[in-house]
Amino acid sequence: MAANVLVDTGFLVAILTERDTNHRWAATVSGQHPPPWRTCEAALSETFYLLGGRQASSLAELLRRGALTTYFRLNENLESTLALMRKYADVPMSFADACLVRMTEICDDPVLLTTDADFRVYRRHSRQAIPCVLPA
Repeated sequence: MAANVLVDTGFLVAILTERDTNHRWAATVSGQHPPPWRTCEAALSETFYLLGGRQASSLAELLRRGALTTYFRLNENLESTLALMRKYADVPMSFADACLVRMTEICDDPVLLTTDADFRVYRRHSRQAIPCVLPA
């Protein structure tokens, strides 16, 4: 099992929204890669926005319990993050995605839980595939 389980917006929305098409997948994967999960503030911002209202309280509860933590300091990773966005501008790469790719570079033994197939295109350390788990 990976030492650092990273999660993106798509996974968080899926796990917290029963009507999401990827909810069953996320529930299964969360059992295989249990919390604590790590993410970045950019992904949290996207998730809070997409969940809105009452569902956002479930995300807040994950944070309060320590099941979800932030693990990214932009000021220490700014140039690397912006370089990733430039490199993948044609995809295009979102700011949150760039932060998460950078997290895979700075965390030991990472795995990213995501619904975003763009993570199959992105590379960590320029040439390495990102270890991620996606819906089939």
